[in-house]
Amino acid sequence: MRDGINTAKRGLPSVALVTEDFWPQGNFTAASLGMPEVPRVQLPHPLAGTGQKHLREVAAQLAPQIIEQLKGE
Repeated sequence: MRDGINTAKRGLPSVALVTEDFWPQGNFTAASLGMPEVPRVQLPHPLAGTGQKHLREVAAQLAPQIIEQLKGE
């Protein structure tokens, strides 16, 4: 979250990728840093250790959302 917020504050297109288990913490962090509406996409948890095939599937599924967020849609 902090990287996405810091990048957005610099005026660069950014999207924070946050797993579902950390989504509430991401909301808190975004609000506490003054950017509650920072673009972000929720990923399934866990991702680490789930294998390359699963990571590719998640990436293919979420890429359109990430692109939409980068476009500001």
